[in-house]
Amino acid sequence: MEHSSGVSVKPSLAHAPGTAEPMKHPPETRTLASQERRFALALLVPALLVLVLTTTIPLVYLGWNSMQRIDLGMPWLSGFAGLDNYAKMGSDPRFWNSLWLTVVYTGSTVVLQVVVGLSLALLVLQIPKGQGVLRVAAILPIVLAPVVVGLFWRTLMLAPDFGLVDMVTRSLGLGSYNWLGDPQLALISVIAIHTWQWTPFAFLVLLATLATLPSDVYEAARLDRAGAWQRFFHITLPLIRPAIVMVIIMRMMTALSAFAAIFAATGGGPGSSTEILNLYAYRTSFSELNIGYGASLAMVLMGITLVISYLMFRMRRAR
Repeated sequence: MEHSSGVSVKPSLAHAPGTAEPMKHPPETRTLASQERRFALALLVPALLVLVLTTTIPLVYLGWNSMQRIDLGMPWLSGFAGLDNYAKMGSDPRFWNSLWLTVVYTGSTVVLQVVVGLSLALLVLQIPKGQGVLRVAAILPIVLAPVVVGLFWRTLMLAPDFGLVDMVTRSLGLGSYNWLGDPQLALISVIAIHTWQWTPFAFLVLLATLATLPSDVYEAARLDRAGAWQRFFHITLPLIRPAIVMVIIMRMMTALSAFAAIFAATGGGPGSSTEILNLYAYRTSFSELNIGYGASLAMVLMGITLVISYLMFRMRRAR
């Protein structure tokens, strides 16, 4: 378009024919969205305050104590220690022993729970009736408090001479054993206790996952003459892999922070044969009254838990 003066003028795109004008929300819509955001924020504030008061502040206080020299047995030596408590772990054989026991305890319980839980889920899935009863029965160990579980196994199941497990071994001619008093059997016993309580969780999750798998994939595999083991390794395991990883993550976090059941069953003993890192931090802080070093042990355990959880979540997202 040209004027008589010869200057070329282009028509504005905003008014060009066939060009859509930018959408503008009316003021009422913007005000309503702003009110909804403020309302959502008002609902979140109490939860955030509770989270800060119950987790963030104690965690910061724990980290601060881990850099202090706080020994209630020798209060005159108290003061800022920096990273001395963490450096002390390098030459502490009790720390390395508890760390090794934590690795063994966590690895054994997680592997047993996944393997036994998956085996039970595959078995129960073949049962057409009675699955509801089995699921209810499986929930019972989970809902029990860990302290109750530890005392139950200590007084009724693993007690020498009159415990149920000892009665079975004697009836089979295998003799009587002090399951919780023998250093070589105590760790195996607490692993069995933890596995007994938390295997039902893995069983229920994996059973629910297996029940949702598409049947047409298995029908096609049967038409291709794939055997049972081939169907399991090439179809079932890949399909339930996310559920397995999720179970491993949750059970690993529970095992790393295990305390009450072991404390009720063995107290970390005999000696330090069942003293995992969590129990070592507790004993150091509340039995030996070395608060600073106990806090540093707790911080190390938390760091290990976070690193392992991060790696497992990365594995879960990986294809």
